[in-house]
Amino acid sequence: MIAMSDVKFELKPVKKKPRRYRAVSKYDPILDAFREGKDSLVEVSVEGRDANYLRMQLNKRIKARGLDGVRVSAVNNVCYLEKE
Repeated sequence: MIAMSDVKFELKPVKKKPRRYRAVSKYDPILDAFREGKDSLVEVSVEGRDANYLRMQLNKRIKARGLDGVRVSAVNNVCYLEKE
């Protein structure tokens, strides 16, 4: 601890900065609604997004949230959520 003119501070070396993630994603409500619903397979669409982009974003959120039993896939430019 270093004290200079009434300001106490500490400097610690680090290897690299941690990545900053959004705590909540705009895709989380899609996953929440699907998990709360009764259907085991649904088609998902988001205005202005193609199926492969949507699949990537949902997969990122599934991994970040550690959701077991939820799978996302894209077939013929249609995105699907499935409960395993």
